[in-house]
Amino acid sequence: MSYDLLIRGGTVVDGTGAPARTADVAVNDGLIVEVGRVDGRARRTIDADGLTVTPGFVDIHTHFDGQATWDPHLTPSSWHGVTTAIMGNCGIGFAPVHHDRHDFLIELMEGVEDIPGSALAEGINWQWESFGEYLDALERMPRAVDVGTQIPQAALRAYVMGDRALDAPTADDLAAMSRAVTDSLHAGALGMSFGRTAGHRSASGQPVPGTYSEEDELAALMAAMAKAGTGVLQVVPAGVGGEMGGDQRHSIDAEVEWICRLGQQFGIPLTFLAMVNEQDPHDWQRWFADVRTANAAGANVRPQVASRAFGMLMGHQSRMNPFRHRPSYRALMDLPLEKRVVLLRDPELRARILAEPPDAGDGLSADRLNRHTFKRVYPLGDLLDYEPSADNSIAAIAERECRDPWEVTYDTLLGAEGREFLLFPLLNYAGNDYHHLHDMMSDPVSLQGLGDAGAHCGIVCDASMTTYLMSYWVRDRTRGPRIPLETAVHRLTGDPAAFYGLGDRGVLAPGRRADINLIDLENLGLHYPELVEDLPAGAGRLIQRSDGYVETLVRGQTIVDHGELTDNRPGGLVRGARPAAAA
Repeated sequence: MSYDLLIRGGTVVDGTGAPARTADVAVNDGLIVEVGRVDGRARRTIDADGLTVTPGFVDIHTHFDGQATWDPHLTPSSWHGVTTAIMGNCGIGFAPVHHDRHDFLIELMEGVEDIPGSALAEGINWQWESFGEYLDALERMPRAVDVGTQIPQAALRAYVMGDRALDAPTADDLAAMSRAVTDSLHAGALGMSFGRTAGHRSASGQPVPGTYSEEDELAALMAAMAKAGTGVLQVVPAGVGGEMGGDQRHSIDAEVEWICRLGQQFGIPLTFLAMVNEQDPHDWQRWFADVRTANAAGANVRPQVASRAFGMLMGHQSRMNPFRHRPSYRALMDLPLEKRVVLLRDPELRARILAEPPDAGDGLSADRLNRHTFKRVYPLGDLLDYEPSADNSIAAIAERECRDPWEVTYDTLLGAEGREFLLFPLLNYAGNDYHHLHDMMSDPVSLQGLGDAGAHCGIVCDASMTTYLMSYWVRDRTRGPRIPLETAVHRLTGDPAAFYGLGDRGVLAPGRRADINLIDLENLGLHYPELVEDLPAGAGRLIQRSDGYVETLVRGQTIVDHGELTDNRPGGLVRGARPAAAA
């Protein structure tokens, strides 16, 4: 036999959860044709001895809705093994849209997901109105990785209801939205998303359309999905992130109740975001129990969980700097980082900034730190400690050194030539460790996601959660149990692909797509986050690179080679569910 590509002698972790084994992987025409002991020749042979061979990662929770129209690689995700990215999450996105609503949708994305509106306005070339036309525009662009997207409820409401998008829909509105859902699913949408947390607001402070939708609307849209016979529903429940601001008009318990009940009624695959809060850290156990009961009765509901804390990185490269509302610091914010750091080392300026009270800030601000919250703020450090212990908090350091926490914060942020960050976990860090998160991830009812790739780019870079799961949870964790390698790979590949009906990928088996990661697992790890200004209009974002991905391939073509992007464009648009090809 002759093959296009032959990967020889790697440790194959096939994405099913089966034990790792030494095997060869043969590829022809972008598809896997053999896995095992393979005889024959190939146009290209890769010696994978010592490497872990996995399917490409399927990231189901990204916000590349705008970036996908200008960036073929979807960095930083492609640096972290992702070969399929699913957008249109949290009820927001850019289709369907009337021409006079472009700015409205940009304001929603900027406010909810912290993506610079200037970059979106400059970068998006609006070539669509309907959702199907948006898919056509995505499909026309050559790209390295695959993208698929969901129908965002906020955009749908704005498209159908116009200026009334925040009001209750009429019967005619519901009928029009239901028709649009059906048309969009038939055009190739992978599902739909609802965003219901009051903490999500547009850049102008308005609620996201759909935040307070009543059950008749939710049921009508779910019925349209059920009738179409395809698609996943993704939900941000009301109350999620409530401790970060916004009133909680519904409890998450009530949200899980209707999710399970309507999920059982309509039978559509449904995933909702589940995170641990400090006040009621055991609530997730009740939600998971409700989900298992509903699934036993015919529902297909999966709580979606992250692989690390949800919060922010504070520092001189972050939009959230603890001193940004102090006049003497604010006067320096437009200076290049290097020059700013030189000035901040001056003892007189240091004393002046520390003595100044902050000006009135906007909403929740990192300036609102106090002696209680300093107990939950930690230096990220050279080792990128995303699971720091309580004795490493700013408060603990200050107590040991008999210093004021603000002084410790100031001096810490000047570390690494001013590139040090402070980690401020807001959710998923009850008890100052990840024991709850480990249990959530280990429960097979949960679904891995919530990396928010492309979003919150002024305060965090969580697109790297895939690499974090494969390195920290599989290899490095010492503060509690780890995640088995086979389980971690399954959660990043075969499991999410199957849930979204993408049977052509996520598993290394004959007939599946040759989306493959070759990983040096021993050396897999994260770089320090850094600020770059590579978005349209010169807007900045935090990115995080990685080590250890020897190659990432899409349809058998290398798109990332030892961390460097290639010119190959084997990716495309994922239109609807895809069964596995015949072996």
